[in-house]
Amino acid sequence: MFSPSRNMALIKLALSIPKNTTSLGRHFVSRQMASKVQPLTQLNDDELMMKESVAKLASQIIAPFVKKMDIQQSFEPDVVNALFSNGLMGLEIDQEYGGAGASFMSAIITIEELAKIDPSVSVFCDIQNTLINTLVRKLGTQEQKEKYLPKLAQDTVGSFCLSEAESGSDAFSLKTRAIKTGDHYIINGTKMWISSSEIAGVYLVMANVDPKAGYKGITCFIVDQITPGLSVGKKEDKLGIRASSTCAVHFDNVQVPASNILGELGQGYKYAIGMLNEGRIGIGAQMVGLAQGCLDATVPYTLERTQFGKQIFDFQAMQHQIAQVATQIECARLLVYNAARLKEAGLPFVKQAAMAKYFASEVAALTTSKCIEWMGGVGFTKDYPVEKFYRDCKIGTIYEGTSNIQLNTIAKYIKQEYQS
Repeated sequence: MFSPSRNMALIKLALSIPKNTTSLGRHFVSRQMASKVQPLTQLNDDELMMKESVAKLASQIIAPFVKKMDIQQSFEPDVVNALFSNGLMGLEIDQEYGGAGASFMSAIITIEELAKIDPSVSVFCDIQNTLINTLVRKLGTQEQKEKYLPKLAQDTVGSFCLSEAESGSDAFSLKTRAIKTGDHYIINGTKMWISSSEIAGVYLVMANVDPKAGYKGITCFIVDQITPGLSVGKKEDKLGIRASSTCAVHFDNVQVPASNILGELGQGYKYAIGMLNEGRIGIGAQMVGLAQGCLDATVPYTLERTQFGKQIFDFQAMQHQIAQVATQIECARLLVYNAARLKEAGLPFVKQAAMAKYFASEVAALTTSKCIEWMGGVGFTKDYPVEKFYRDCKIGTIYEGTSNIQLNTIAKYIKQEYQS
């Protein structure tokens, strides 16, 4: 759908128009070019099939368990199995390794659709695809790919271990150390707020091999869950996305072979930045899906509920508020899709990813708050899903870079653009 070569052809066509071409001729060429440009939200056949399939899976298999998973703070095995068996945990992994061989945009669509039903399941799928699988696909040796990609695609959950108690937004001040001893490294330290850690089978761990080098000593290690000395701590009792486990992960003299280094020694900080930039598009998609799901659960109520002799939707004040929120959601979706298309085309996307995550998380907060207000007292109860969406959305302004970090990134790129 989004072809760099086709876009280059259009640019060449525009540059080839003679300067003395009549205005009518230029208008004809402009219309010819416009007819070849696809709308940003128009999905190709594969993407549309993915959207419909995931929506069906989410409504039929995930939806019945949402409330139970939120209460018990864990995923139902049937839900996890369904994600793996339908290829949703290995979307971009090549088919030769047992993955779906799908596109990045298909992954974003999947994350959005899952979030309409349960944002906890959505982020579970998001982390697996945009962080774990991508790091192994892009950086792994052939041996590492053959060992881990089939597992990640078929039955093994991955967990990304970066944050620590003293290194949240300042992620590169991490204290976890990896000391070389012969052909092994000994890892010591504790990671905090690690998603999916309770059920993970493999961990990608950022540790510093050379503290004197500062952040340039940070290296990424693949650590299997069964490795002696690795333990998962207390599960955090969170406000939202409660089914998604968030725990501390402890490394007490954990010995890993040097062959388990993912990528190059001392390049972990670059990998973390790169993956988080990509992951932010995923979080933006999660927030868009969350907002849309909340709106979808609310508007039908406004069409059924009557006050003063008419549907509450028919009050102009309500119509204006609903229209404004729907517009904000569509704007957020356009930002997310644009960032995803840019990334997929191999074009710069960091600023756009930051904008997408920042704006989508703000829109999700606005939408869920408004939806509770529109539903009145029942919106404040657990009988309806809107209060869960309200709790789930807050994390969007925090993880994979807070809103302030996103604004810093956006401002940095704006400054560069005006100074160049």
